[in-house]
Amino acid sequence: MGTIATIALVVLGISFMVFVTFFGRLPALRRTPISWLHKLLWIHLPNGLLALDQRLSGGRVTASCTRFGSYIMYDRHPTVLIFFLVLLAGGEFLYLPAAWPQFSPLVKVTGTVAMVLPYVFLYLSAFSDPGHITPANHIPEMARYPYDFTLFHPGAECSTCCFLKPARSKHCSVCKRCIAKNDHHCIFINNCVGAKNYHWFILLLLSTAILTLYGGVLGIHLMTSKMRLRFPNWSLLPWRGNNGAGMSLTQWLVAWSWGMQDGGHGNGGGVAMGAVTLLALMTSPLVWGLLGYHLWLIYCGTTTNEAMKWSDWQVEMDEGFAFKRRLEGGRVKDLRVEPAWTRWPVDAEQVLLRTGDGKPPDQAAPLPGVGEWEAAWRLRDIENLYDLGFWDNLVDMLIPGFVFRDPHVPVAEERLRRKKKRRARKIYLA
Repeated sequence: MGTIATIALVVLGISFMVFVTFFGRLPALRRTPISWLHKLLWIHLPNGLLALDQRLSGGRVTASCTRFGSYIMYDRHPTVLIFFLVLLAGGEFLYLPAAWPQFSPLVKVTGTVAMVLPYVFLYLSAFSDPGHITPANHIPEMARYPYDFTLFHPGAECSTCCFLKPARSKHCSVCKRCIAKNDHHCIFINNCVGAKNYHWFILLLLSTAILTLYGGVLGIHLMTSKMRLRFPNWSLLPWRGNNGAGMSLTQWLVAWSWGMQDGGHGNGGGVAMGAVTLLALMTSPLVWGLLGYHLWLIYCGTTTNEAMKWSDWQVEMDEGFAFKRRLEGGRVKDLRVEPAWTRWPVDAEQVLLRTGDGKPPDQAAPLPGVGEWEAAWRLRDIENLYDLGFWDNLVDMLIPGFVFRDPHVPVAEERLRRKKKRRARKIYLA
């Protein structure tokens, strides 16, 4: 029972820490224990250690740890990618010797496909172009998306790359380049996730989620089959053991301990297979959760980078510093900073600005828009220009160059049709 408890606790602890690290900053978990724990682990605890180190060593230890942490998290290097590959391949190396001989031919075929696909999509995600913006492709990238006058305004220039920033782009401090439709920089693939590799990243998450769940379920099935031969009255659910009379927790764990340590193999292979099975089952919810989060972002027509921006806008709205007004439909555009859109079916219809004093912007100021400024209090009242409905959002992700604009349909008519088509939704997880 000591072996299974140790393995379970270690895997559970690692999984929980990864969950807190990745999801603790989500707006949906704000004011929850997960958010508080994230702040404790990544803000308050480091600040306490920094204060202690200042007293003991004058900050030398903290400076060294900070440089190492910055290198790991914010420099482009394959360390975490190699770790991910070792974890994936090492788990299969430990799992398969005991499990493979017990698989049926169908399971061997489906299992081989499930094992191969994550490597394929990992390669495509890590080594394909995420959407680097260069002087050679700057003009077509400027026309990929229109400016929404909310998150992205025309005329903004990247101070590093020294050219106008296309809508939805972001300069990556790790890759040292601007990325079209930048979602985030992923240390597990040592690459940015952007317009041109987002679909590979989603398929990587999907294939990894299926592999961990499939391997975990198969491992549980193999172990429970052996355990029922040794313990005829055992059941996967303890209250159904002993022919429905129920089993004590001790009896149930003793059977699990035997299945983990031997599993009927007698050569120690069951220990490795059982450990990898537990690892797969406990990490699978993390992968499925990350996949679900990105599918939700696709449903909302936004990205991780934009979701954080929407979260900041909600704070401005809560404090009464956000104002909006209508954009003129037939306005004349400055084609030097706002080129004609060749693929997007709709154009921006409102401008959203923040003020520092809680008062509306000066009507005489040279700002875009017509009519009176009005206070904006809720994100649901703000148009998300990049949300065309789930299926079109999915097409935009899968086929980055897909042309949505029908030249025979006026923009105003297309906007009205799409508004009637999709349901009202919040732009970010709230």
